[in-house]
Amino acid sequence: MTLPFTLQQLRSLKAIASEKSFTRAAEILFVSQPSLSKQLKSLENNLGILLINRDKNKISLTESGKLFLKYSERILALCEESCRAIKDLQNGDRGKLTVGASQTIGTYLMPRVLALFAQNYPQINLKVQVDSTRLITKSVVNRDIDIAVVGGYVPESLKKNLEIESFVEDEFALIIPKSHPFAIKNKKVINKDDLYHLNFITLNSNSTIRKFIDNILIQNNIETKQFNIIMQLNSIEAIKTAVSLGLGAAFVSSSAIEKEIELKTIEIINIENIKITRTLSIITNPDCYRSKAFDFFYNELWTLKNTLRTLKH
Repeated sequence: MTLPFTLQQLRSLKAIASEKSFTRAAEILFVSQPSLSKQLKSLENNLGILLINRDKNKISLTESGKLFLKYSERILALCEESCRAIKDLQNGDRGKLTVGASQTIGTYLMPRVLALFAQNYPQINLKVQVDSTRLITKSVVNRDIDIAVVGGYVPESLKKNLEIESFVEDEFALIIPKSHPFAIKNKKVINKDDLYHLNFITLNSNSTIRKFIDNILIQNNIETKQFNIIMQLNSIEAIKTAVSLGLGAAFVSSSAIEKEIELKTIEIINIENIKITRTLSIITNPDCYRSKAFDFFYNELWTLKNTLRTLKH
């Protein structure tokens, strides 16, 4: 059976869809615009469908185009993967690896892991992508990311295409300013009722982390809706700064406060009989080729597991 497309035509479609411009797509592919237009027209003729809407210089995919693009991206990813597999065999232990991480992990934990890995395997070219757990997970399924560490909820619709392994526990610490009466009195443990007297600084209500923390507290019969939330911020760095300046208290991942603990700009206080922890997971695509670079990184993660247990305060 003769296929009605070439790999170059699939690359052309992907570039046009990504750039939404024939001119920019042609520049990326290092071809002329007429040549690119000819490639797309030939592809549409061979398939017998319209892939691109061309309306007053606005370019968009038709429904058929959107469907065909999904398969095109998978075909191109497999082609790139096959080349990587061959190169890996030719080059021995040299290779490339794309690592993913959800946002908190990517900001505070992954740099530590990557630094240690780079020391042991300087010959491997690492690329890191940091995004929400949902987007990182989708990229693993689509073979754009080889291996990832995430802390959020993995959508049920994607779990069947993934291998998910528990990695380490990340504890959320309740931090307060050094100037807070609890810190001055050196009070290390508070009860549930004390929470209602704190001024809280939180992430916005749509945050996955915020929802996770609230759910754990609610399960422990704590009415989070009665908390005195004085400020909602968009980043963990902003929250830590606000706490350090004496503005309020906050729940923050222990992996994010190592510097503040070392500099003694905040205090950690425990809640009696309550710990808020989540399991960080390693996710991979079991159908993907696992290069030597992958094996090195995967094994290094497990070797580092004991060191990473210090995520708990």
